[in-house]
Amino acid sequence: QEVLGEDKLMAILKERELKIYWGTATTGKPHVAYFVPMSKIADFLKAGCEVTILFADLHAYLDNMKAPWELLELRTRYYENVIKAMLESIGVPLEKLKFVRGTDYQLSKEYTLDVYRLSSVVTQHDAKKAGAEVVKQVEHPLLSGLLYPGLQALDEEYLKVDAQFGGVDQRKIFTFAEKYLPSLGYAKRVHLMNPMVPGLTGSKMSSSEEDSKIDLLDRKEDVKKKLKKAFCEPGNVENNGVLSFIKHVLFPLKSEFVVLREEKWGGNKTYTAYEALEKDFAEQVVHPGDLKNSVEVALNKLLDPIREKFNSPELKKLSNAAYPNPSKAKPAEKGTKNSEPENVVPSRLDIRVGKVISVEKHPDADSLYVEKIDVGEPEPRTVVSGLVQFVPTEQLQDRLVVLLCNLKPQKMRGVESQGMVLCASSVGEPRQVEPLDPPAGCCAGERVYVEGYEDGEPDEELRPKKKVFEKLQADFRVSEDCVAQWKQRNFLTKLGRVSCKSLKGGSIS
Repeated sequence: QEVLGEDKLMAILKERELKIYWGTATTGKPHVAYFVPMSKIADFLKAGCEVTILFADLHAYLDNMKAPWELLELRTRYYENVIKAMLESIGVPLEKLKFVRGTDYQLSKEYTLDVYRLSSVVTQHDAKKAGAEVVKQVEHPLLSGLLYPGLQALDEEYLKVDAQFGGVDQRKIFTFAEKYLPSLGYAKRVHLMNPMVPGLTGSKMSSSEEDSKIDLLDRKEDVKKKLKKAFCEPGNVENNGVLSFIKHVLFPLKSEFVVLREEKWGGNKTYTAYEALEKDFAEQVVHPGDLKNSVEVALNKLLDPIREKFNSPELKKLSNAAYPNPSKAKPAEKGTKNSEPENVVPSRLDIRVGKVISVEKHPDADSLYVEKIDVGEPEPRTVVSGLVQFVPTEQLQDRLVVLLCNLKPQKMRGVESQGMVLCASSVGEPRQVEPLDPPAGCCAGERVYVEGYEDGEPDEELRPKKKVFEKLQADFRVSEDCVAQWKQRNFLTKLGRVSCKSLKGGSIS
C-alpha cells in the first residue's frame, strides 16, 4: 500500500538484492488476514530478496502482557509451526527463509545498552504516539508499552536488514524508527506496508475479537458460520471484509476468483481482475450469499493443508498448551489428592453489556427489582436484582449495565433470574451500591473481558458446586480511579474500561 524510502530502495537494488524482515508478536492466534503478508513474502522471495521472519516473543509480553510470560515459549513454537504451514500452503519454499526469535538477541548486553541509549533520547509523547495503532491503548499506559516501538526500531539494526515490511497500522512505528535510529548512529531503513484486511464485522481483523476473524485452524463448519454472519451488505463495497479478503489474499495468490452459483442465476463466473468483481458486486450482479459461499470454498482449500499438519498429536498438544481453553479444564476426580487444580480464570465468565428495557418491583419482595435486559440475544433476559433501596427505577431504565450471563438460572421469590447485574459496593457503612458502567457507545451483547484474558471461551454454564464465580469475585475491586478490576487488571470492552461513578476502593458483586 505504501513505501517509505523508495529512492534508497532503488539505490540498493542497483548493487545487490534487498535484505528485508517481517516480524510478528506471538500473542493471539494468527488468523486468515496473515495470508496478506505471507503472499507478499512469497513475492519478495520470487524477486530474489533475502527474507527474515522474526517471532517477536519479547514484544508479545511488552504489549500489555497479551501473552503471559509462562506461555511465551509455547506460543512462539505455535507461531513458528503455523506460519511455516501457511507458507507451505501457498507454495513458498522455506529453505530460502531465515527464522529468528526476538529473545535470541534482544537479551544481549549490546541490545540492552541500546535500549537504554534510545530511552535517553525518545520522549514519552513520541513513544506513545508511535505505538498508538499497535500497542493496546489504556488510560494509564505501562512502561512496557512505551518501550515497544523502540525495540522494534532496534530490530532493524540487529537483524542487519535494509528494510522492514509490515501492515500499514505500523506506519507510526516505522516513522519513529526513521527519526530515532540515526540518533544512535544507525542507518535509516526502508519501510514497506501492506493494507489491513477489514474483519468480518467491518473493523480491523483482530485476534482479540472472535467474530471479526477466521482462525487458521477453524473447522469447516466454523468457517461457514462466521462467513454467514459476516458484514456483506448488497452493493456495499466499503469495510466489506469478504470482498477485501478476495482482493488482498485470493487474487494475489491465484490471479483469478471464481464466483460459484447455480445455473438459474447465471452459473459460475471467473474474474481475472478484482475491479470487475467489485463493480459487479456494487451493481448487485453478484449476490452476497454467492460471494460468501465462493470465499468459503477458496478459503478451505488454503486452510486444509494447515489443518492437516496440526492434526498430528504433537501439534494438537502444542496448540492446546499454548492457548488453553479454561472451560475445558479437567475437574479434579473425587478422592484424588494429586489431581490438577481447576483453571479458575476470568475468561470463564460470560460477561456482557446489557441494556435495561424495563424495570418493575418484584410482586412478592419489596427489596427486589425484576428487569428485562437486552444482551444481544433474540429475546431479552429476565433478571432479578436487589437494588430497590440503592438505585431509583428511573436511573435503571434504558441504562447500559454489565451482566454476568452464564450463572445457572435461579428462582428468586418465584421469578427465575437469568443473570446478575454487576455492581460496585462501598466498604463502610452506610452501604452504597452503584451498577458498573460500560464505556459510552457500547452495544447490547458486547463482550466484557479482563485485560490479558481476551482469548478464552466462557463456560456454557457455571456449575454452582465449583464456585468459579465466587473464587474470581474474591479479587474483584474498584481502583482508586473508579475502574473495575480483577487482581489489578481492568475490566474492558473493545471501547475501553468498565467503571463506576464514585465508589473508589469498593468491592464488586
